[in-house]
Amino acid sequence: MSTQTSRTPERPRPARALRDLAGRLASRRRWVRQHPHGLWWTFAALHAALFLALTPLMLSGGVSGDLPLYRTWATDALSSGSWPVLDFTWVYPAGALLPIVLPNVLGESMYQFVWLVMLTLLNGVSLWVLTDRGRRTVETPAAWWWLLVLFLLSPVAFLRLEGFSAPMVLTALVLLARRPRVAGLLLAGATWIKVWPAAVIAAVMVASRRRSTVVRSALLVTAGVAAAVALGGGLSRIDTFISTQSSRGLQLEAPLSTPWVWMAMLRVPGASVYQNVALATREVMGPGDTWAINGSTELMLGVVLALLALLAVAAFGLPGARRSTSGDEVQLVLLGALTLTTTFVVFNKVGSPQYMLWIAPVVAVGLAQRPDLFRVPARLTAWAAGLTTLVFPVMYRELIDLQPAAVLALAARNAIVVALFGWCVVRLMEAALAAAGLPGWTLRRALGLLAPDRGVAAGVATEARVLDHER
Repeated sequence: MSTQTSRTPERPRPARALRDLAGRLASRRRWVRQHPHGLWWTFAALHAALFLALTPLMLSGGVSGDLPLYRTWATDALSSGSWPVLDFTWVYPAGALLPIVLPNVLGESMYQFVWLVMLTLLNGVSLWVLTDRGRRTVETPAAWWWLLVLFLLSPVAFLRLEGFSAPMVLTALVLLARRPRVAGLLLAGATWIKVWPAAVIAAVMVASRRRSTVVRSALLVTAGVAAAVALGGGLSRIDTFISTQSSRGLQLEAPLSTPWVWMAMLRVPGASVYQNVALATREVMGPGDTWAINGSTELMLGVVLALLALLAVAAFGLPGARRSTSGDEVQLVLLGALTLTTTFVVFNKVGSPQYMLWIAPVVAVGLAQRPDLFRVPARLTAWAAGLTTLVFPVMYRELIDLQPAAVLALAARNAIVVALFGWCVVRLMEAALAAAGLPGWTLRRALGLLAPDRGVAAGVATEARVLDHER
């Protein structure tokens, strides 16, 4: 008598199951990216998740991140009449009063909610402008990249002042060619909230033909801010944010602080991490830190001036010399803005995690308007953003305790930022040499830093043929 043996179905192996899951996720991701509304669904999901995560806190009337300090300033200003800048020196420019005080108009308990609503509206406008007023929402790498960075940096992108200035700068750079007056107003307004957009204004003043319009708009905003402060009796304190920053020590996360962080981890005598009680920040000290504390601002300004000179050569060529190329104004403005903002980060003794939001708006616009050139900065900035959030807030306690894993994560982030700065300087030098009629394409070959993109390689070959013909 024959018997049939029944076999139980084999369980899928874990590797095959993971591959199947990855395939389904990739398919879903492609479907979302190709859907006309996929970008906005993702935008809504990101911001809705943030609202939901903070709902228990908002229902209790609480605030998170830097908002407790902001709300205290706003409450004191509206209830007791003690206004920053007008009545005492302040760490921020006077324009920061608007985004700090406005969320308090519905009361302290609504501060977090109103703050998030304001940021959601600003982020929505920046995404709308970046996608050509919402007409290019399918397969738009720059818009998806911007959402990715907002997600990666969400602990600071939604809970600190850079959450306002970053989308304002992004919108201004997109509108620069078509609406230079609006761009100038936005850039000046962002600068009076946080100082860093001054780097973008400097690049526009040097490399853009619309500089006069932008400067007039910026002066109009500056005059308005100065008049408001003067009416409040605080004109003598309008620039105190500069001296307040210059008196600070080496902040723990700053790239410039890296040697002293490692000294403290290795227990070098005299090196340690300490709390700056007045500013509620962690700083580091150690042997030889005096020059970095006292001379970093002058060093940064010197580097900025040198880079501005390079940008001017790239835009205008050398005096009396015939230019070999006409130049790309949009590319020069974006490259100049990125170079100067990374300079502000690399040579700054203050290095808060939100400083990655200084770099990200410029990269997002560059990825939209000159994708071949800005692919490398986009990758580097995304990695730096992820490591930034890993350091703060995920591993910040471990970093304060100088645990090796946290110190290594911070060092990796800082190394990426320095690499991005080096990439920018090499590119700017190439542009300046090309504008001066010199074989700038040989610079990267001599340094052996980065392989050129395909578009750049084609331009290099064309330039080489032109130079050979002229010889």
